[in-house]
Formats: sequence, C-alpha cells, structure tokens
Amino acid sequence: MIFDKGPFCVFQISHTKLSAEDAWNLQQERMYKMHRGHESMHVEMILIFLCILVIAQIVLVQWRQRHGRSYNLVTLLQMWIVPLYFTIKLYWWRFLSMWGMFSVITSYILFRATRKPLSGRTPRLVYKWFLLIYKLSYAFGVVGYLAIMFTMCGFNLFFKIKARDSMDFGIVSLFYGLYYGVMGRDFAEICSDYMASTIGFYSVSGLPTRSLSDNICAVCGQKIIVELDEEGLIENTYQLSCNHVFHEFCIRGWCIVGKKQTCPYCKEKRTHFLYGQILDWLRYLVAWQPVVIGIVQGINYSLGLE
Repeated sequence: MIFDKGPFCVFQISHTKLSAEDAWNLQQERMYKMHRGHESMHVEMILIFLCILVIAQIVLVQWRQRHGRSYNLVTLLQMWIVPLYFTIKLYWWRFLSMWGMFSVITSYILFRATRKPLSGRTPRLVYKWFLLIYKLSYAFGVVGYLAIMFTMCGFNLFFKIKARDSMDFGIVSLFYGLYYGVMGRDFAEICSDYMASTIGFYSVSGLPTRSLSDNICAVCGQKIIVELDEEGLIENTYQLSCNHVFHEFCIRGWCIVGKKQTCPYCKEKRTHFLYGQILDWLRYLVAWQPVVIGIVQGINYSLGLE
C-alpha cells in the first residue's frame, strides 16, 4: 500500500502479503537494528552464559557422583515434563499424542514391574516393550540422520522434494528417536532394578539373596526351556562369557535397554554401547540445558542486559 504525501512517498508493507521467507528476513533486519551498537553488552552476556554453563556442569557432575539415584530421578522427571511444556506452548499436537500414548503404556508397565509378589510373566513383558521402544527409536534416529545427510548432499532435488521439507522430516525423526530412546532406557532401568531385587538373583551392592540353578534365567526367574544349540520358535537362549544362560528377550532387555553392563548374577563386566553414550549426552541437553538457559536469562534480566 502506497500513500502519496507531496514529494515523498511512504511505503507501508502489509505483513499478510509477505511470504514466510520475506517475513523471516524482515524480522531478522529489525532484530539487527535493535541490537546495533550493543557489542559490549553482548560480550558480557556471552561471558555470563559460559560461566553459568561451566558451573552448572560441575554441579551436575558432582551431584551425579555423590547422589546418583536422586540425580537420575530428577533428570527423568525433567525429561518427561520439559518437552510437554514446549509441546503445549508451540501446539505440537502430533508429538503430544505420541507422548501421551507412550506415557500411558509405560506407566502400566512400570506399575506391573513394581508389584509384589512379581508375576512370572512381568519381566519378559517389560523387556519386550522396552526392547520394542529401543528398536523403534534406533530406527527413527537412523532414518532422521540419513534424511539430514540426504538433504545436505542435495539428493532431495532428484525426487523434487523441497529442502526445508526433507530437513524438517530428518530433524523431527532424529529427535523422536533420541528422545524416546532416552526415556525408554531410563524407565527400563527403574523397572530392571525393581524386578531384579524382587526376584533375588541380583543385588546392586552385595551378594544375591538366592542361588542360581543352571536352568533358571537370573533376569526373570523362570525356567529355560530352549537349549543353547537349539533354535527357538519365539526366542533363543543366550550364554554370556561367564557361562550363565538367559532368555533372549531378558538378557537383551537387561544389557541393551536397561543399561546394565554386568551379568545379572555374577556382575561380570560387559562392553559398553556407543548408542547409550549418545543418549546420555542428549539427556543432559534436553533435561538440563533449558534450566541453564533459564538461569542465564534471569541473570541478564536482573542486570538489565538485552
């Protein structure tokens, strides 16, 4: 819309007629004009952020080493609540529906795992569910990563897919895979500790309260029917380097899903999985990084920094 005022013309642009890209560029230009000449203030804000980041890292590491149980519980609560807040605020209904379904099923699984006496079917039900979550999250993570690399290499042009659409798909898939991978592993660890301590073949510290027979799985406490050299219809029997044998779903759930790196009975050390290290890093990023940023924003606001 143009208004003619004598020798000068004033141009007024309607935001409703701008494309999404033009609106973004206009917003960035206004932001640049607003913060022009504030370089020293920005340097001070960066220094505050770095100092808080280092202090927070030290505090979290010390908390985890000294009080690991409370740290894990609070981190899991943060992982569960923080994404929900942003989901409702930003109207991400697709994520909210998946989050709700995951929360309902996992709550039921957690309820079953913490009952006493423990049903003989519960451990395998628990590990089957979390092993499914592990496989799905791993698949989503791989697909998301490949989609991002696919877009960065320009292969999306061969299929006439917009770069923004393929990149958004890759980022969302990667986030889903990593987030539910972390949540599944944390809840699985809680269930593993409760069930193993109830069955009695495992103890976090000290000796087990029960002796293990050769044909009993130390994870679920049920008999092993399939022999080592046989092919089972549903699952096989696995033997660790310490010669203890387990059901396939049980030991996979214990080692891969439940984050246990030892034999459930004799605690012989096993190898660590790289994927678990990645999920541990993401746990800090999702659960505690928003808290650190909130503290920095509060300090900046109290000091009058913008």
